[in-house]
Amino acid sequence: MAYRFKTSKKRSDLMKKIKSNNTKPEVAFRKALWACGLRYRKNDTRYPGKPDIVIPKFKVAVFIDGEFWHGYRWKAKKKKIKSNRGYWIPKIEKNIKRDKANNRKLRKEGWKVLRFWEKSIKKDLPKCVGKVKRTIKKK
Repeated sequence: MAYRFKTSKKRSDLMKKIKSNNTKPEVAFRKALWACGLRYRKNDTRYPGKPDIVIPKFKVAVFIDGEFWHGYRWKAKKKKIKSNRGYWIPKIEKNIKRDKANNRKLRKEGWKVLRFWEKSIKKDLPKCVGKVKRTIKKK
């Protein structure tokens, strides 16, 4: 089901500028992993969901999700969306559903899937990197 919403040229141009990869939190996270000696692939299209970071040697896939696009605290946030509800609510719910499906596909193939919110990386990068390290040690 396609959700169409007519937007102005100005709004459309603003939306095109939103980056989906190489965001500041993603780059900071990758630099921290590299500094720890962990080698990875970024945005590898061979895997479901195109994980932001893939560590093939340990079968670990890492996603760094934006709070708005992937529904951080969705039940409360959903009520606060005031404009274009008919567009944003189905779009974000579709993203959440797709994320869950990609997690299932990867786990079925034997991958460990880690998801971090952008704000958690900005707030406590060492803790997030530590979680990746602990996951690798378990494998």
